[in-house]
Amino acid sequence: MVQRILVAEDEPIVAFDLCDTVEEAGYEVEGPFSGVSSAALASEKEKPDLAILDITLEDGEVFSLAKRLEADNVPIIFHSGAHSRDEVAEQFPAATTLIKPCPPAEMLSAVNTALERTEEEDTHLARATINV
Repeated sequence: MVQRILVAEDEPIVAFDLCDTVEEAGYEVEGPFSGVSSAALASEKEKPDLAILDITLEDGEVFSLAKRLEADNVPIIFHSGAHSRDEVAEQFPAATTLIKPCPPAEMLSAVNTALERTEEEDTHLARATINV
């Protein structure tokens, strides 16, 4: 099954570059979404396997969406030029933060790492449930 990645980015060139990078790596892309509301609606319709979120979008900051995604165990990669890793880590210690501009290879490495970590956690949880 192809993994779905939600992309929320309001800078058109960055958004399409991100989508192309992710699609070329074999993932299905949901987006790009330039607003928090449209990204939230898409994530409610179908839960993504991972989300790449610019922090500041056309209609506000993505932190409320990120909290909902985090509650659904969706790994998050924040992609920002305005917020530092430390600022984001205070609210979302499990998330990855990449600073713009981010080379495609670095983004794909972060995507792969986050998805692998989630698969390992799911496998561990499944084994723990079986052993109970």
